[in-house]
Amino acid sequence: MRSRSLLKENSGILELLQRFLDPLLVFASGVVIYALQFGNLDLPPQYRFVLAGGFLLCLSVFPFFDIYRPYRGASLWAEMQTLASAWIAVFMGLVVALFATKTSTVFSRLWIGQWALSGFLALLLFRLALRGGLRLLRSRGYNLRFIAIAGAGELGREVARRLAASPWTGLKVVGFYDDDPQLQRQQLEGVAVRGGLRRIPEEVAELGIDQVWIALPLHQDKQVRSLVATLSRLAVQVTFVPDIYGVQLLNHSIGEVAGFPVIHLMDSPLSGVNGLLKAVEDRLLAALILVASSPLLLAIAIAVKLTSPGPVLFKQLRGGLHGERIEVWKFRSMRHGAEPRGTVVQAVPGDRRVTAVGAFLRRTSLDELPQFFNVLRGDMSIVGPRPHAIEHDQFYQRQIAAYMLRHHVKPGITGWAQVNGWRGETGEIAKMEMRIKHDLYYINNWSLWFDLRIIFMTVFMMVTGKNAH
Repeated sequence: MRSRSLLKENSGILELLQRFLDPLLVFASGVVIYALQFGNLDLPPQYRFVLAGGFLLCLSVFPFFDIYRPYRGASLWAEMQTLASAWIAVFMGLVVALFATKTSTVFSRLWIGQWALSGFLALLLFRLALRGGLRLLRSRGYNLRFIAIAGAGELGREVARRLAASPWTGLKVVGFYDDDPQLQRQQLEGVAVRGGLRRIPEEVAELGIDQVWIALPLHQDKQVRSLVATLSRLAVQVTFVPDIYGVQLLNHSIGEVAGFPVIHLMDSPLSGVNGLLKAVEDRLLAALILVASSPLLLAIAIAVKLTSPGPVLFKQLRGGLHGERIEVWKFRSMRHGAEPRGTVVQAVPGDRRVTAVGAFLRRTSLDELPQFFNVLRGDMSIVGPRPHAIEHDQFYQRQIAAYMLRHHVKPGITGWAQVNGWRGETGEIAKMEMRIKHDLYYINNWSLWFDLRIIFMTVFMMVTGKNAH
């Protein structure tokens, strides 16, 4: 018990240190930037006043963004996002105050901009150093939290494997507990099964257990409720690991509906603010690209018309958001009528249906340019899972269990699967499964930066022309 109290005291000291050092770093970065820009440390009163305001705002605003909660085991990216949101709120507060008091003109715009950047960098570097120091200590056996896992089945063992593979989290499993007599007294993942679930409360104090992770199957709900009721009388943290890892998840999250805690297993990341950001990104970039490429669009249209009879554009019904049908536009790259009505046959290397101009367009992906009009219409996004023909959707949804999950977002002109080589012909089920795997990774990890990364990678792919027929 003494060791646990010391851990809590150390955590409290660390949090207090962060709460003081954060505003101090912000203040210091402003002073350093002023010295570098003006060559002296003799700050005018108005500069000292705004730096003091930044100091006080950090003290008061940062805690509301929950940036001082323990980030043990959480990703650096998650911590960076929270930190960035808190810093933007502080700086926007300062800017609004300057405009409200009509004093913004007395400050150097360059200094304000450099302070905004350097302040965030200082906060970030401090956290990187803190993370590095804590990881080093934890990997050497210091600053640990001791974990008991309730449930020695496959889920509990997976928890133990992942924690053992991540020693930097400082989470050490000291025992499994399971009511299955066949599992008791066994060694699983290098950890002993110490007894049944009833033994956990007895050993909390004896082993100095800080956290109990419940990893029991869903059908053992009575045991879960009983264990939680018992543990509620002890000063121990309880974590529930839901038995959903055999299920294909999509942008899963935890929320609350009508006062009930809920776990969203399948949801679109592009709703609310994210959906608005994605729409603005799509419309803005599509309009800029169409304006910039208008001479090229005209030249391609003339080339298609002059080299083969038939329309310039090829229009095909494909699966869109939520499986709805959309008409997708492309520059025609095959002979007109090469594909009988009602049938869809994917192009293959050396396909004789492809015209000479069409082969060039497909190799460079320039045949996809008219789809930016689809983006402006709202049918498609610039980045997302590629839309497939209706016939292909109907076929693959019967062959691949997670196939239709890709329809939780708008289809895109390019996507994570395409820039990783899974574009063009996908006649084999295994190839389509790889495309779906990359599409779902994109949906689960969506961000504006991820979109921009894919766009830049697509430009490179257009030059190389890999896997296009």
